[in-house]
Amino acid sequence: MNKLISVDDAVNMINDGMSIMVGGFLGCKNPFKIVNALVEKGVKNITLIANDTSFPEVGIGKLIVNKQVKKLIASHIGTNKETGNQMNAGELDVELVPQGTLAERIRAAGAGLGGILTPTGIGTIVADGKKTIEVDGKEYLLEKPLRADVAIIVGAKVDKKGNIRYSKATRNFNPMMATAADIVIVEADEIVEVGELDPDDIMTPGIFVNYIVLGGNE
Repeated sequence: MNKLISVDDAVNMINDGMSIMVGGFLGCKNPFKIVNALVEKGVKNITLIANDTSFPEVGIGKLIVNKQVKKLIASHIGTNKETGNQMNAGELDVELVPQGTLAERIRAAGAGLGGILTPTGIGTIVADGKKTIEVDGKEYLLEKPLRADVAIIVGAKVDKKGNIRYSKATRNFNPMMATAADIVIVEADEIVEVGELDPDDIMTPGIFVNYIVLGGNE
């Protein structure tokens, strides 16, 4: 199977109303090329799952500014004032999830688990409507797995089978998101031939990756 596709082909797989996971941490490193194409296409009513909403002019922040997101599941929104404005105006449904919990919910989906138990959020609004379970006398929240229709991630070097090497902090949420979506598209800074990556450097095996797009910097 040839996994290499154009950015247009990638965006054509993403339609109104889909749930989309996007890797990155405050814009480091969003899949800028694919996100820009989504902005241009005008896909709407997205459920966006991400650590944060970056900045208004950077990466997925543009999707917020363009009002393409219906629901946001994230840990942090403070660097994009438009996210807060839309939330306060009732235009955007925001589910704030503690960062470690968000990561573990995604990991649980990828691992086929029924959920995770965490003490984070006990006694706060995070616990509203959620089941609590006692283990050895300590109370935990049951947090359910978080999966998406599509995950759009970024790799520093990707071979033609989809094996990925990330660079430094750009690893962030990308590896776990690659396991937790029906379709996984990686935007590669560089595409190399199979065998060029040292097996010890491969952080996401190609079995998780459906498609590869040649990317570029913001």
